[in-house]
Amino acid sequence: MKAVVIGGGTMGAGIAHLLLAHDHQVWLVEADAERAHAAFLGVKASLHRAEAKGKLKYDGQADELLANLTVAEPPEDAELVIEAVPENVPLKQKVLGDAAAKCPNAILASNTSSLSISEIAAGLPGERVLGMHFFNPVPVQQLVELVHHEGVDPANVAKARTWAEEMGKTVIEVRDSPGFATSRLGVAVGMEAIRMLEEGVASAADIDTGMKLGYRWPMGPLELTDLVGLDVRLAIAEHLAAQLGPRFDPPQLLRDKVARNELGKKTGQGFFSW
Repeated sequence: MKAVVIGGGTMGAGIAHLLLAHDHQVWLVEADAERAHAAFLGVKASLHRAEAKGKLKYDGQADELLANLTVAEPPEDAELVIEAVPENVPLKQKVLGDAAAKCPNAILASNTSSLSISEIAAGLPGERVLGMHFFNPVPVQQLVELVHHEGVDPANVAKARTWAEEMGKTVIEVRDSPGFATSRLGVAVGMEAIRMLEEGVASAADIDTGMKLGYRWPMGPLELTDLVGLDVRLAIAEHLAAQLGPRFDPPQLLRDKVARNELGKKTGQGFFSW
């Protein structure tokens, strides 16, 4: 399959890695040459880490897979386009609109974790637009949340499911609604964990340990917020609060940390020190 990934940050690089590891040809699109080079290096580093951990089939495969990665505009005969740009509806519409014109037969997938797929699809060939929400780190996490809106062609949803399953993912299908399934539940728990910390109910470490040992979460909600980024979590919570009501209102502690640029792992400080 010829696949296009638009946006080469953490999620885009992970999606490109996944596609390459399953023998697809990948075109990686970025806003400028400097970002494109950084994205290429991100994918290269991700593949070499996987190789070092024995996650690829044999030594030397990482460089072989990189030969199938092109940092350039997408080909006309691409079958799948996945955008992984920042959570901004006009930006996502712009990049998918450009891709729709360049790749007339491709499925147009958004990796958004909470924005309306129906809104993103407005003004685009909606029958080709759907949500494919991957989870970080993409090569490792098993789940893909497949989000459909009323205008999508069911045949395209079926194709997207098949591609995800062939890449070893488990797919859940969700109707387009604020926060879908995973972000809605994950943010609700995350906001309550932050409120508990704010109120002095328990330390960040003890809250997370309670969820890991008591509910078998692989990581606690506060560590997960650090990994995702406090700024990202704040934006999603504000979006859900606007759509679903005050139960998603972000705690003041979260707002204060974002204002101090304590954004989690990417800045070295969030609810934990990294």
